[in-house]
Amino acid sequence: MSHAAEIQRGDRFAFGENWLRFLAMVDEDRIRQAEQSLCDMLNVKDLEGKRFLDIGSGSGIFSLAARKLGATVHSFDYDPQSVACTVALKERYFPKDPNWRVEQGSILDEAYVRSLGSFDVVYSWGVLHHTGAMWQSIQHTCLPLKENGILFIAIYNNQGGASRRWKAVKKLYNRLPAPLRIFVIVPSFLWLRVPVLLSDTLHGHPLRFLKNRARTGRGMSMWTDCIDWIGGYPFEVAKPEEIFEWGKRNGLTLTQLKTCAGGIGCNEFVFRRGSRVPHIDTQVLVQSRAF
Repeated sequence: MSHAAEIQRGDRFAFGENWLRFLAMVDEDRIRQAEQSLCDMLNVKDLEGKRFLDIGSGSGIFSLAARKLGATVHSFDYDPQSVACTVALKERYFPKDPNWRVEQGSILDEAYVRSLGSFDVVYSWGVLHHTGAMWQSIQHTCLPLKENGILFIAIYNNQGGASRRWKAVKKLYNRLPAPLRIFVIVPSFLWLRVPVLLSDTLHGHPLRFLKNRARTGRGMSMWTDCIDWIGGYPFEVAKPEEIFEWGKRNGLTLTQLKTCAGGIGCNEFVFRRGSRVPHIDTQVLVQSRAF
C-alpha cells in the first residue's frame, strides 16, 4: 500500500502536513536549540568530519543542525511531504550543498538502508515507533552504523494501559474526517496541558505555560509536538529496559539515557558500537518532562 493510500484509509498520520506548518516557525533560535540538544546528548562540541544519517528527517531541523555543526548529512523520510520540508530547509540554508543529501526512503527497506554506506552518527528521534514495525526498524539502525559509531534514538515510553488508550485515540483521530478531528484534539490537548498549567500555578509560575507554549527544549514547537502526539499513528512503545537489553544483544554500549520520567513522551538513548565504556546502570536516569 502506498503512503498516500495509508493516510486515506486512516492507517497513517500525515506527519509531513504537520511539519509543513512548523517550517514557518524555524528561526535561528530554534536552530541553536536543536544544535545544542544534539551536542548535549552526543557529548560533543561539533560534528566536523563526521557522517550523520537522519532517519525520518521530518521537518529537517536536526539534519540542518548536524550540517551546521560540520557533519556530512544524509536525510531520508518515508513521508514525501516530510522530504519536501527537509529539502526546503536545505535550500534555505545550504543551497546546492553536496555535503547534504535528502531523499525519500524507508528504514524498513533493508536493501535501501544497506545501500547508504556507513555513518559515524545514526540519528532517529521519535520515528521508529511510527513505522508499523518498530523492532524491525530499530534493528535496521545498526546496518549503517560504523564501528565505534554513535546511535541516537528516541522511542515512546510504554505506559501499559495508558499507552493502549492513547493508541485508540490516535486511531480514532486518523479515521475521522478532518473537520471532526477537533473533537479529539481539544479534549486531548486539555488532558495533556491542564495538569502542567495547574502544577506551574501551584509552584508560583502561572504564566510559565503561556510563556513557553510555542517552544520546547529541542527547538521544536509545543503545538506541533502535541498534534504529532495526538495523531501519530502507527504507534508502538517500549520500556527503557527493553531498549537497553536490545542494545546489549547487538554489541552496543549505552552511554546516555534521558527518560520522560515514566510519563508520556520519548525515552532517549545514545549507544556506541564497539566501545569499551562500561554499560551504565539502568537506574541512573536523567529525567525530562514530555512536551
